[in-house]
Amino acid sequence: MKDTKIKLPLPTIRRYPIYLRAIKARIARGELSVSSAVLAEELGLDPVLTRKDLAMSGVSGKPRRGYPAKELCGAINRALGWDSETDAVLVGVGSLGRALLGYTGFEEQNLSIAAAFDNNPALNGQTIHGVMVHPMSELPSLVASLNVKIGILTVPTFAAQTCANELIAAGIKGIWSFCPVQIDVPKGVTVQNVDLAQSLAVLSHIVIKNG
Repeated sequence: MKDTKIKLPLPTIRRYPIYLRAIKARIARGELSVSSAVLAEELGLDPVLTRKDLAMSGVSGKPRRGYPAKELCGAINRALGWDSETDAVLVGVGSLGRALLGYTGFEEQNLSIAAAFDNNPALNGQTIHGVMVHPMSELPSLVASLNVKIGILTVPTFAAQTCANELIAAGIKGIWSFCPVQIDVPKGVTVQNVDLAQSLAVLSHIVIKNG
């Protein structure tokens, strides 16, 4: 098997979860192999692109048989870092933060929210969906003791940069931000933005355009 620790192109990384869902569905139906061409057709993707993406997993496919489904599933999970449990902390226990704390789908990606933080004293000490809410003053010590590297940011826009700074100072290397604002981070820290307004804008435009 090839070395799967190579740095994958971002477009490939974004497509890997889509492939993973389709492959898992096939495994659940008892299928032992998966063809890149069939997978591409099912997902509406370019077959050449799909073949290149799957080749980067390090798993070898066979003519007319395709890729061994379980082996390919495992390789993609390893490439995404989903083969072992990853802890994260969440900052901002409002409506969106509570929803994410209760989202069971993270289990499929082996992501576990180990602790939540909020500056509202009324929330401190509460357990929401099995996760304890702590005051922001405890963030540095808990992030260090848990050795967490991922922070989920679900705070109001005006607090986003300040909270991001606190996460970074505590040792967080990756921020998953649901805040509709650009966050400045130093080199070595990655921000992945989830812009709900951007997604809605695209959807609204297409709906209006198509009448």
